[in-house]
Amino acid sequence: MNKSPVDRRPLLRALFDAAVAAAQPALCLAQHLPPRPKGRTIVIGAGKASAAMARALEDHWVGPLAGLVVTRYGYEVPCERIEIVQAAHPVPDAAGLKASQRMLALVNGLTPDDLVIALISGGGSSLLVAPGEGLTLADKQAVNSALLNCGATISEMNCLRRHLSGIKGGRLAAACYPARVLTLLISDVPGDSPADIASGPTVADVSTCADALAIVARYGIALPSAARALLQSGGGESVKPGDARLAHIETRIITAPQIALEGAAQVARDAGITPWILSDSMEGEARDIAKAHAAIARQVALQGQPFQPPCVILSGGETTVTLKGNGRGGRNVEFLLALGVALDGLPGVHAMAGDTDGVDGAEEIAGAVLTPDTLKRAWAQGINPRASLDNNDGHGFFQALGDSVITGPTLTNVNDFRAIVIDGSATA
Repeated sequence: MNKSPVDRRPLLRALFDAAVAAAQPALCLAQHLPPRPKGRTIVIGAGKASAAMARALEDHWVGPLAGLVVTRYGYEVPCERIEIVQAAHPVPDAAGLKASQRMLALVNGLTPDDLVIALISGGGSSLLVAPGEGLTLADKQAVNSALLNCGATISEMNCLRRHLSGIKGGRLAAACYPARVLTLLISDVPGDSPADIASGPTVADVSTCADALAIVARYGIALPSAARALLQSGGGESVKPGDARLAHIETRIITAPQIALEGAAQVARDAGITPWILSDSMEGEARDIAKAHAAIARQVALQGQPFQPPCVILSGGETTVTLKGNGRGGRNVEFLLALGVALDGLPGVHAMAGDTDGVDGAEEIAGAVLTPDTLKRAWAQGINPRASLDNNDGHGFFQALGDSVITGPTLTNVNDFRAIVIDGSATA
């Protein structure tokens, strides 16, 4: 006897919302705050979650406080003592440049009795945009645009960014010397490496200009002449481990993708669905990751291996997309569309993929939902799923079906979220 199909849309959205909620600064920042220093307390920061972090800090800090934080347009959170500035992401703009210059000036002339609290989260790489020596804002914009389209991993992107910057790669912490620096991080990168979160403005960096040049060659990135000259001369070297200016820095990750996935997993358990977290740090082309997830989902649905349905497969990390078409998309909807094509309407399998910051690609769309009849509904509207995938048109595809997920600014960022619910209604 066949069971009626179960609508898993509400559960998928509840899983996503739980992942976002688990990574809110208000829940995880206060326990990491230090005692008041003898001198001044200066707050600096950048990222999509940095304004929410600043508000959480203000809510729990007793004593004098001042500072400047730059966040993405639309992600501002009102603060009383910390100034919040908004700038562009993912391609930097003049507002980000001005904020970065002001931030460097703010930490100039501090003493050993002073404390700098740096609030850093994903998105900070484009928001902290002080160009390296000889570079212009236009040069940085050109490099950023090229990186977003070439298929490089986030670690590779940030290696190049660090060596073309006047503030990343430990330079912001060096500018704070001799003050003590406490960096509170919300991780959005696979592996949670502090050097890769916002390109590591307050931590030492072991990578080199030679490493950055190798990435340029690997992906055929067209660099502005001034950027190439800076790398070839070695003038773009970042601040290295052992540098005396970093002797009094402390770095703490206050929340990360794993914490978000665990939050979602608990919601699944409460709903009577067994969760399985595959990984919090998956990287690679979105389409390739989708094919691997589809193979696992098919094995579960048809063979009950390696997990028994009903269950939900959860994963995080940051995939990449090598653009070949001119559609509207992002890495999460690219994954989801490729997953749908690979599953080809497999019964009993629903999925969602979204960016926990609420923005997948360049649009205010977090991601989308996939159902067993997604492809059928697309064909009924005259939409070819594979052609949409080839055109990198994930947003166009899911929006036409009414399956986009729009959250607005989430005020946090722990990267990609993927959930596949398998009810086991498929038969071999």
